[in-house]
Amino acid sequence: MELDLEGDLAERAYPILASLVTPRPIALVTSLGPDGVVNAAPFSFFNVLGAEPPIVAFAPGDREDGTPKDTARNVRLNQEFVVNLVDEAIAEAMNACAASLPYGVSELQRAGLTPCPSTSVKVPRLAEAPVALECREWGTLEIGRNRVVIGVVRRVHLRDAFWDATTRRVISTDLHLIGRMAAPHWYCRTRDRFELRRPD
Repeated sequence: MELDLEGDLAERAYPILASLVTPRPIALVTSLGPDGVVNAAPFSFFNVLGAEPPIVAFAPGDREDGTPKDTARNVRLNQEFVVNLVDEAIAEAMNACAASLPYGVSELQRAGLTPCPSTSVKVPRLAEAPVALECREWGTLEIGRNRVVIGVVRRVHLRDAFWDATTRRVISTDLHLIGRMAAPHWYCRTRDRFELRRPD
């Protein structure tokens, strides 16, 4: 089977790719609007892309009318954002943040999430998130109707229980993040793991 994403299936590219490239991590991105209102929006077109410098990227597509989504507008305005990672405990709240609200209306109250101060950016992180990455925008690429926001990670906040100070490693077995699976409504847990050691 060969699927032509430049031809008759071009309009099906999103559900096809979103169902094949799985699981995808979820970025619950907080940003600040011009009036100081905190916006929170989930993105599964997201990942960490490098370590020197540490960079992440997420892709907020345009709205149907071609205008940028709220997060893209806010990042362009302030050049700052926070990626809050999503675990099982805040999955429902993350999903509530996906609702379309008018620009300038915060999702936090509706989702039951609490903003708390960041240390290197003005944008607040979420108190309920197990991990938060404070980011400064490196740049935004516009490719067709896609926007790819690239950020340099300045600070990482994580719960004490997830950090081994002796080994300076994250205790990832206790970090029960969720992943995005097939479009439109499927997710996965990350508790089932196996180890493959790299060859020498």
